[in-house]
Amino acid sequence: MTSARFRDLLAAEWIKLWSLRSTRWLFGLGVLAIIAFAVQNSLDARNGWPDFTPMERTRFNSLNEVFSGLSATMLMIGAGTVGALTIVGEYATGLIRTTLTAVPARHRVVAAKLTVVGTVMLATGALISAATFGVSQAILSGCGVAVSLSDPAVWRVLAANALLAPVSGLVGMGIGALLRHTAAAVVTVCAVLVIVPTFLQPTVYQWLNDLYALVPFYVWRTCLGLPQLRDDPALPTVAGSWAVFALWPLAAAVLTLLVVRRRDV
Repeated sequence: MTSARFRDLLAAEWIKLWSLRSTRWLFGLGVLAIIAFAVQNSLDARNGWPDFTPMERTRFNSLNEVFSGLSATMLMIGAGTVGALTIVGEYATGLIRTTLTAVPARHRVVAAKLTVVGTVMLATGALISAATFGVSQAILSGCGVAVSLSDPAVWRVLAANALLAPVSGLVGMGIGALLRHTAAAVVTVCAVLVIVPTFLQPTVYQWLNDLYALVPFYVWRTCLGLPQLRDDPALPTVAGSWAVFALWPLAAAVLTLLVVRRRDV
């Protein structure tokens, strides 16, 4: 029997991804909400600019209005949830048995899933990153503090914001493959990406601070060039944070592959 071509597997995973109603809702409402937050933040900054003190004006960075912490949290939860549901849904409905019967090579199935989810999340992240930057800078140009694409910091911010979605989505896939239960996977995604990092913020315990410095949210902040939680040479540098940012989806992909290959359906 001729094995399925990889592009056929990609097409099948694409159809499965968009057949989930939750996917369409999360993508649609999530993108609009994040752009709306960027608009609101920028309008607040522009309207409040005349009342800023000289020190506040000196410290003001218009790139901070592009993507707030709340926007990042929403994106991480949404992308992580979609990533988890893409694999949990198949186990919940039993469709995974049909898939693996048709394509016994489990690593090819997982590779197709990872490729589709990663690509869709990257495209979504790039769209959100570009849209929030465009609208925020258009609004802030009214008070003369907008930045242009010629500023080197802009491309770092655009890249970090765009990559947050695929990183979160693939981490969600890894969690979904490990737990195979919808509610447990979604709760764990929220815990790993958002809740636990909140409780790990600067404390008197060195090991907790070191752990916090490796969570996706903090790594994303460091990639943006935002201030670190404390002055500690042991913390990852900006370059080191980019490496950690890349290791998260890589580790999640390996976890997904190992779990699907070794566990019975």
